[in-house]
Amino acid sequence: MTDKSADAPAGATPIVLEGIVKQRCLSATYNRTRMVLAPHILYMRAGALYLDALIVSREFLIPREAKIGTFKLDGLNDLALTGRGFDISDLFEPEAEKYAGTTLMAVERGGAVAA
Repeated sequence: MTDKSADAPAGATPIVLEGIVKQRCLSATYNRTRMVLAPHILYMRAGALYLDALIVSREFLIPREAKIGTFKLDGLNDLALTGRGFDISDLFEPEAEKYAGTTLMAVERGGAVAA
């Protein structure tokens, strides 16, 4: 059997892409914190995959303020697609400089778009 952390990016990528395309939330554990995330964009930075997602809940509590968080994909554990849909957050700025030339997939009003 292989090391779970070595499998994380390969296993996580299709789940994240499906969440973006279908606009479905993801459940995951990140830094030992259970979260529900609305995935907005998957991109590369310094040779690693990153996900920017709206934090829907943290430890089963809704955040006081809406926030888009950045998550290194290989740090997301117990990743699963949920049946919960989401609307694209007004906080999401797909034109932000950090995404220029690095975007693999992003939500877009009317459907997801591949870069």
